[in-house]
Amino acid sequence: MNFSFRTATASELAGALQDARHHTLALLDSFVQEGLDVAARIPVLPILNPPLWEFGRIGWFAEWYVLRESGSSAPMAAARSSMLTKGDDWFDANTVPHRERWTLDLPSVGALKTYCHEVLDRVLDKLGRSLNNDEALYPYRLALAYEDYCGERLAAMLQVLGAGLPADIAGRAIPSWAQGEIRFPGGTIELGSREGTGFSFDNEQPAHACYVPAFEMDSTLVSNAQYTDFIDDSGYENPQFWTLAGRSWLMSQDRSAPRGWVRDGKRWRCERFGMPAALAANEPVRHVSLYEAQAYCMWAGRRLPTEAEWEFAALSAHPALRWGDLWEWTCSPFEPYPGFVPGPWREYSAPYFGSHQVLRGASFMTRLRMRSSKFRYFLLPERDDMFAGFRTCAM
Repeated sequence: MNFSFRTATASELAGALQDARHHTLALLDSFVQEGLDVAARIPVLPILNPPLWEFGRIGWFAEWYVLRESGSSAPMAAARSSMLTKGDDWFDANTVPHRERWTLDLPSVGALKTYCHEVLDRVLDKLGRSLNNDEALYPYRLALAYEDYCGERLAAMLQVLGAGLPADIAGRAIPSWAQGEIRFPGGTIELGSREGTGFSFDNEQPAHACYVPAFEMDSTLVSNAQYTDFIDDSGYENPQFWTLAGRSWLMSQDRSAPRGWVRDGKRWRCERFGMPAALAANEPVRHVSLYEAQAYCMWAGRRLPTEAEWEFAALSAHPALRWGDLWEWTCSPFEPYPGFVPGPWREYSAPYFGSHQVLRGASFMTRLRMRSSKFRYFLLPERDDMFAGFRTCAM
């Protein structure tokens, strides 16, 4: 399905919604096979949700915006009741605190699959009668984006919990790429997404002119070999490479290498979805926090790109620029664009301005239809569970 969900037609959306559900069910079955569908077996961590809650909310989210015709995520904004008697009590993230998601009396796996299947059937039926324009297709595109977003979160949860991926997903590999540097002349770009060009997230709006000075950027992400040089040069022991927040994080984690790295004699190994794996030297380093990326840059005499520089580079379509293997940390805090207005999913962006950091690009777990040079991903600086790496720029 080589199209963007942002401009997908009704027929393209119908196929994509079914494809997304097939993908999600395969990931859910991986949790079930490991016995991880039981909430009590999932650690209560800020980076995790009980998998059954995550799956049930996918169906509830589509029901809320498409079938219940809600124009806002505000409680009681839906025009119709949920198909589930306690649907809002279980899956409305506005009213269900994170920790309480482990104590909910959720239906069984089979019952939730039936619910989500019925929601999808009704969504597809309604979609078949929908007008083929951006306004009419907005809730369907939002529901698809949410399910694809959750699919990547579920895959990251499998990695954190040391559980295996479905076979057809596990075969995806990140290729090794030659290192290089590209000089960009700079200039003015339109940062963000323009109205009337399909779906866009609220934090991408409004589009506005942004001047980007000339800069030099790596053509690919920092590799395992490059990052190993940083480790071997006492990178984790030398406080001068770390910000104050980074040093505090490092002490709390007792970390001497990226998440999942284990030294095997003179070599480093890692764990990939519950299986030991060798670290390919030229593969991009992954599962690193912003603090680790910043420390590497300080050691190397480099810096992280701004998100405007990243978007400028991506829009240039330079043949040597490689992106889409991992999400990429930038040096830009997650802030609203001038004139920001919250979208129907009110809590998507606004609560995280100022505390989170922008990442750009996509990862090998991001569905192709979701990839966009405009997409602003955002995480807390300490997050290292997602499929994230970084590239550097000249000072």
